[in-house]
Amino acid sequence: MTTSFRDPSGSLLTRGRVLAAVLVLACCLAVTACGAFKPTWDESKRSVKSTVIGTRDYINPAPNIDVNRYSWENPNQEKLALLFSPVDARVSELMRYVTSQDFRPDDAWMKLLNMRFPWIDGVLIADANGEILERRPPVPVKRFSEPLIFESIWRDTLVKTVVDYTDLGPEVYFGMPNFKESEFVGLHVVSFDPRVLFTFCPNPEELVIVDPYAHKIWSAAATASPATEALTTIAWDKVLLEHSQGTIEAGGKQFTWLARYIGRDRFIYATESANATFQDKGLQLIPFFGSSK
Repeated sequence: MTTSFRDPSGSLLTRGRVLAAVLVLACCLAVTACGAFKPTWDESKRSVKSTVIGTRDYINPAPNIDVNRYSWENPNQEKLALLFSPVDARVSELMRYVTSQDFRPDDAWMKLLNMRFPWIDGVLIADANGEILERRPPVPVKRFSEPLIFESIWRDTLVKTVVDYTDLGPEVYFGMPNFKESEFVGLHVVSFDPRVLFTFCPNPEELVIVDPYAHKIWSAAATASPATEALTTIAWDKVLLEHSQGTIEAGGKQFTWLARYIGRDRFIYATESANATFQDKGLQLIPFFGSSK
């Protein structure tokens, strides 16, 4: 049986035609809806993606290295820094280890000392009267040219550095006082030949170290140049009262220098200036390794 419907215009629609019309209408609505929702979905994706990227960059920003930030304006200071920095780093590391305790070292401490710093010549432990209780190695290559005298300020962190100039070359001694509670019971002292430090320098023939107290030169060369030897004639005690780095004339040459501590006393790193005509544009400190006035 076929049921017919009459629209207002008087035409007849069968049930099948009605269903077809409904389906067509539904498809149109669906297509229209998809077109309406698609731009909103794309915008949502863009918004979420932008938020994620922004959050990521805030929490874990991409590294941006400014290679020119630590550029040097002073070629003389740049040359000296490149030469002395690896040397000074080794000395500083040794000093930190030696000063890591103020009581009498045990066997484990001394074994680790020789493992970490195979370039030192030895270590000794003395009592409060200066008698050596233990020494490694027991028989040193260099014997004392004369009795060593150490000076210390009460509760100071280091004893006075002693440089012994023997027939086999210089030997640097520095150490720490030992205490038992508040009582001074002795000291431990390490020693090394300062010339071994040049093995850590990228261009050892260009660097010299001056002992300003004994007016001696340490260098990698067997014989120092006349200009380098002239550095020993400078009144460093007066210079160090006002400055800890700078340039100085010696033997007709200009040297760039910097004072650094070995133990409790200062020694001078120096090199012939890369550009003796360079005019400083104000004070520029060598990063991390000193200051001047």
